[in-house]
Amino acid sequence: MPHTYRRVLAVSAATTVALIGLPASPAAADSDQCTYPGKKYEGRPWSLQRVQLDELWAQSRGKGVRVAVIDTGVDIKNPQLKDAVDVGSGKNFMDKDLKDDNGNKLERGKEDGTTDTVGHGTKVAGIIAARPTTGTGFVGLAPDATIIPLQQNDADGNGTAVTLARAINHAVDEEADVINISQDTADAVKPTELLQQAVDRALAKEIVIVASAGNDGLGGNVKETYPASYNGVLAVASSDRNNERAAFSQSGEFVGVAAPGVDMVSTVPGGGHCADNGTSFSAPYVAGVAALIKSKHKDWTRKQIVAQIQQTAERSIAGHDRLVGWGVVDPVRALTEDDKPIEKPVAHEGIDNAEAPTPAQLHLGETAEERNARLATYVVVGGGVLVAAIAGAAVALRDARRRTRRMSGATSEARG
Repeated sequence: MPHTYRRVLAVSAATTVALIGLPASPAAADSDQCTYPGKKYEGRPWSLQRVQLDELWAQSRGKGVRVAVIDTGVDIKNPQLKDAVDVGSGKNFMDKDLKDDNGNKLERGKEDGTTDTVGHGTKVAGIIAARPTTGTGFVGLAPDATIIPLQQNDADGNGTAVTLARAINHAVDEEADVINISQDTADAVKPTELLQQAVDRALAKEIVIVASAGNDGLGGNVKETYPASYNGVLAVASSDRNNERAAFSQSGEFVGVAAPGVDMVSTVPGGGHCADNGTSFSAPYVAGVAALIKSKHKDWTRKQIVAQIQQTAERSIAGHDRLVGWGVVDPVRALTEDDKPIEKPVAHEGIDNAEAPTPAQLHLGETAEERNARLATYVVVGGGVLVAAIAGAAVALRDARRRTRRMSGATSEARG
């Protein structure tokens, strides 16, 4: 039976937390719906074609890094995820007493978080750490990283800010290095303080938290979403094949970076693949890059890892904007232009607001110094001319006297 998921609101004592996604794309999946299990995608998805994977993996494959996927669970029946998931660290946070409209108890899946009837969490996990296998070009960006499966939501939106906070705290206890959250609070409502406290606890433990910015960008909507808007969380928007913001992607000053989010091929429950759209699938793309950096630079802080991702992103402007943050993530640059860690991103190519050089003064009239210099020149030149004139006059007078004496001598000889 085909499964789809949708963004819905559920009545709850706590703030509802909704999955972030859009309907599947038939262009990429050869189907108008995701089916579980799905057909194997034989080619290399466009989101991976834009990356030189051999060059990337020569730097890091994510080994030793633990990534918590707080979502709808992760189905380990997909062969590409079986060896990627740490079953022992997983947990199911869904309320076991919830019932459907007919009063029937809802099935919540396994306690270890490895049941996923929605498919959302399985797709997210695959983008991060799916293992290579024959017959498909799809693979996770960090194929040696380990996934911690935390089931916290379902297709009916029964997840809340409280259960999300519990899942984050469990991820901290299980020593996660990166946490991926492809969810946000309904209608951008600021949730319970318990969620803020859980986020702050994880950040204090130097865990990188990556969260989807949201899909309410159509019509130019600009609003904060949670947990993406919390300080210290890396909020991820979606980009398309042209490295531009996807039309649905949420905008706002809280957006830290963008990543591919259109026609995103990934793993589905039971095996095979499917394509989907949304910032839900942009966030794990960035979480995968964070895992690669953490594996290569084990002593880097979370701030340095986030700054590295932002600094090396592809940009259309020098600095930050509300559409794609610091730009579209570039995995290879993030792993190769890493000579030393930075604490925060700066305008591209070192452009900053430095002071302009002082222009040379323009004098419209003669200064006193220039006038004195001119007069001194006149005096020197004039003095030289006067000396020359006097010398010339003296010579002329001498010559005239000599001629007079010669003429007088000649006259005396003639008389004698």
